[in-house]
Amino acid sequence: MPQSRLEMIDIPILGMTCASCVGRVEAAIAGVAGVAAASVNLAAERARVELTPQGSAQAVADAIRRAGYAPMETVVELKIGGMSCASCVGRVERALAAVRGVLGAEVNLAAERARVRVLEGGPDPATLILAVTAAGYEAAPAGSATPERADREQAARAAEISGLKRAVVVAALATAPLFLLEMGRHFLPGVHYWLDATIGEQPWRRMSFALAALVLFGPGLRFYRKGVPNLLRRTPDMNSLVVLGASAAFAYSAVATFTPGLLPAGADHVYYEAAAVIVTLILLGRLFEALAKGRTSAAIRRLMTLQAKTARVVRGGRETEVPIAEVRAGDVVAVRPGERVPVDGEVTDGASFVDESMIRGEPVPVEKGAGDEVVGGTVNKTGAFRFRATRVGADTLLAQIVRMVETAQGAKLPIQALVDRITGRFVPTVIVVAVATFAAWLAFGPSPALGFALVNAVAVLIIACPCAMGLATPTSIMVGTGKAAELGVLFRRGEALQALRDVKVVAFDKTGTLTMGRPALTDLIPAEGFAADEALRLAAAVEARSEHPIAAAIVEAAAERDLAWGAADGFEAVPGFGAEAWVDGRRVQVGADRYMLRLGVDVAALATEAARLAAEARTPLFMAVDGRLAALIAVADPIKPTTPAALAALHAAGLKVAMITGDNARTARAVADALGIDQVVAEVLPDGKVAALAALRARYGAAAFVGDGINDAPALAAADVGIAMGAGTDIAIESADVVLMRGDLTAVATAASLSRATLANIRQNLAWAFGYNVLLIPLAAGVLYPAFGLTLSPMIAAGAMALSSVSVLANALRLRGFHPAAV
Repeated sequence: MPQSRLEMIDIPILGMTCASCVGRVEAAIAGVAGVAAASVNLAAERARVELTPQGSAQAVADAIRRAGYAPMETVVELKIGGMSCASCVGRVERALAAVRGVLGAEVNLAAERARVRVLEGGPDPATLILAVTAAGYEAAPAGSATPERADREQAARAAEISGLKRAVVVAALATAPLFLLEMGRHFLPGVHYWLDATIGEQPWRRMSFALAALVLFGPGLRFYRKGVPNLLRRTPDMNSLVVLGASAAFAYSAVATFTPGLLPAGADHVYYEAAAVIVTLILLGRLFEALAKGRTSAAIRRLMTLQAKTARVVRGGRETEVPIAEVRAGDVVAVRPGERVPVDGEVTDGASFVDESMIRGEPVPVEKGAGDEVVGGTVNKTGAFRFRATRVGADTLLAQIVRMVETAQGAKLPIQALVDRITGRFVPTVIVVAVATFAAWLAFGPSPALGFALVNAVAVLIIACPCAMGLATPTSIMVGTGKAAELGVLFRRGEALQALRDVKVVAFDKTGTLTMGRPALTDLIPAEGFAADEALRLAAAVEARSEHPIAAAIVEAAAERDLAWGAADGFEAVPGFGAEAWVDGRRVQVGADRYMLRLGVDVAALATEAARLAAEARTPLFMAVDGRLAALIAVADPIKPTTPAALAALHAAGLKVAMITGDNARTARAVADALGIDQVVAEVLPDGKVAALAALRARYGAAAFVGDGINDAPALAAADVGIAMGAGTDIAIESADVVLMRGDLTAVATAASLSRATLANIRQNLAWAFGYNVLLIPLAAGVLYPAFGLTLSPMIAAGAMALSSVSVLANALRLRGFHPAAV
């Protein structure tokens, strides 16, 4: 093959360690259709591949993955302008996919964004933008989520709405006399006579020509600018349908006005009002659509407005107000009462209460002091403090949240695949149907056959609405994921919306997920002759010297009761048994029953209670004072207050609930019994959790897993839907499909319920969009005329088409009113 027809791509590859790896990768690439040659460099960790015009970078990358290695890729986000329907989406996706080095492209009509996966070091944004421009659309880098970007997008949306309002007003003013007088002539005989007597038929036709031309080539010029180039490229879209329909009516009327002799006898009717009304109503529909689209992205705008625009940075000993973009990690930032915390950081001095409801969902402000973390976007309430910036710009938690929501909103669900296949052929099919309608009416229609043929063909072109089909899925996803973010549920992958609907069993990790994740004092039973508070005060004095987590729980409980304990002398920890010290001249010993046995202390008086507490998965400890039994103390990892209600909500939704934990079986079983959990798998290692999850999937069906720790990451990745607690580790969050920003497990039930509501909304939209086209296109073609003498006016067709898209958007916006079921 001539070298000029080959194209070279470089692919960075991870995971190669030896010459055998090189051979395997080269063999995998060479086996891909369209690959002319391939060479792999182990030192550079790159593959150089020569592709024929039939070759595909995506196919090469897939072959490398199947061989067990990882081709490096990155994601480029673009803002796309000029799209009007599902056909536009397909055209932009094909244009981007045709660029060498592009692995895949997803375009979202509602969000007007493209998410392009490219090979690392492959095509840059400028190359992708050129591809989109060549396809007839506008494109620009999407940029990071910032208040400035939100302002720019809001301004652009406002300008678009303002322009559409002006266009609708001008079109309506020019269309009104045409419509009113023509309708009056049809239904009120007096109007016909008045028009003939005052203006005359031919002068009125010329006036109508001027008014219709003003509408079509003034406000309606936007349809020609998009539709005509796409017709010439043989890639028609919705604009092309409008252009064909309105132009056909206008051109026919112009011939009937100025050269009526070219038409058959009795066929010189004019349809100026139809052409003008078509454009006016579709412009009105576009205006409503733009207003509704602005509301679908309201969640993102609200999130971006949480970020401060400036920060007060301490430089040279002075506080200087700088734009948020100029704050660097390590800067010391001052925050005054009532201000938003500009970036993430750690308090260095000062103290205050900070409203963190945007993160935790708790309305009560959280106390902050030196060493505490603060999050950008939260609101300082009372005091003033300074903090050292640790994460700025795109690394802040708020920026990550916005990025997650945007990614989910731009995703395509599996349900969209069928829609894309249909809409890709929809507009050409409509044109073919319109031509067939024209021919059928011309051949078999009543006199004047040419007039009937024109009117019905135009009605077919105008009533077809690919917009509704293109908006049906993405608008619901945008509103659904935005509402989820408001409720503290972040979908890292939009596909998880559909997957979560199909889940049959939800498995939970125990520690930190179902429970608080740290020990707490649950019971204190004093022995005869001792008071509870006195016993706790003495125990806290001893345990304050210990670093054991159980000791911390006892000290915390004493502090919560405002008990003051004195200094302990002669502290000694006895590993595996307990600890002892002298407090206020008394010898205090705290530990397990074996410690008491070793000390010769009789615990028979509280042994029954100790056995009961142990059976409830609590850790019983005994305390002796001066060699005499003083109290029984129980410590446990307590169940979160919201856990019982959350699991009850999942059960009410018909889901099975399981627990997979590394804890001992007795503790796990006690927690499961208390919560009504259906199945327990205990004493498993991290890889054992994956096997346990597979067993649950085999028994019940699709499985979700909820966890928070590093040891949960494999199970989160292996689950059909991985759900991570936002307070968990970064590794757990990165492995998950859904992130719960709050520790409240009721959000799991909320996520499942919202998933079902969103998918139901999508099904409603698709049923409407497809049902509308399937029913009304034949009606517009005139199938009812032989039986009932009914045809559809192009003006009614235009109104129906305009309302179709608006109906889909309005239905999607109902998700904004979603309320999680009370639990």
